[in-house]
Amino acid sequence: MKGIAYYKEGEHVHDFLLIKSVTRGTASNGKPFLTIILQDKTGDIESKLWGSTSEDEKNFVIGAIVLAEGDITTFRGRNQFKIKNIRLKEDQEVINKADLVMAAPLSANALDEKVTQYLFEIKNPVIQRLTRALLKKHHQAFFEYPAAVSIHHNFLSGLAYHVCCMLDMAKEVVRHYPEVNSDLLYAGILLHDMGKLKELSGVTATSYTLAGNLLGHISIMIDEIGESARELGIADREEVLLLQHMILSHHENPEWGSPKPPLFKEAEILHILDDMDAKINIMTRAIRKTRPGEFSERIFAMDNRSLYRPTFDLQEEQEIQDLSQGTEKKQN
Repeated sequence: MKGIAYYKEGEHVHDFLLIKSVTRGTASNGKPFLTIILQDKTGDIESKLWGSTSEDEKNFVIGAIVLAEGDITTFRGRNQFKIKNIRLKEDQEVINKADLVMAAPLSANALDEKVTQYLFEIKNPVIQRLTRALLKKHHQAFFEYPAAVSIHHNFLSGLAYHVCCMLDMAKEVVRHYPEVNSDLLYAGILLHDMGKLKELSGVTATSYTLAGNLLGHISIMIDEIGESARELGIADREEVLLLQHMILSHHENPEWGSPKPPLFKEAEILHILDDMDAKINIMTRAIRKTRPGEFSERIFAMDNRSLYRPTFDLQEEQEIQDLSQGTEKKQN
């Protein structure tokens, strides 16, 4: 299987794919159609099923595995899948849903090892105990959950991968600015999005829970930290309050969900690293779906901007491919 993200305009697709989302619409001629987002491990693509029937709406639901055939077209610089035939996977066809879910480039075990290394670097006993207790409480989900429904790192192990990317950047920040408290910064990074384990519904076909809609991950995590601190008998320590502030302020602005702005260095750095890693992930995925020399679709999370993909991206891609083929010939 080539991977849906790597098909180019004009190529033919005949693969098993997972339905990520489905939206019903009505065409100008009054006939119904379905907008189906199909995905595999490499990414997702939009498709239209024109003249859809009530049976189609019953069968083609979120989480269903389908065998889809059609051609890749482009619209406004973005690939689309023109469906010719589509059907549900049959019982005798052995396809694992996990094999069609986008995943972090590092395994859950590798991410776990990296997190453990950073946890050991936290020397303050209060911060260490509290962070360790919360990671232990949510261990399995922490290394499986996505970081969002749709905006950034919305794939298997996306939350832990987002955290690990931030931790690696934080290590460089601490190296450049030794006055920064690495214990606070590392712990804040590890805990800042942990509330999403209650805000989001799970790994596949992720949606917001009732608590997620009513409270949000920031409020959820403030309570989690307070509850764990009371259980550990450290609720009166300043470190607990500082960590709660870091969680509360990591979105910086009230319109983004933070009622208080960052009020000390480590809180500000947490916000900057979180914002940077999220935006880089959003931009990378948008550019991947855009042809060199063209602009991406407008991205709501990036102030509704369209991003340009330089033409030398295509040249570099060809050079890498040529180099790879040359290496293979030498080895043969």
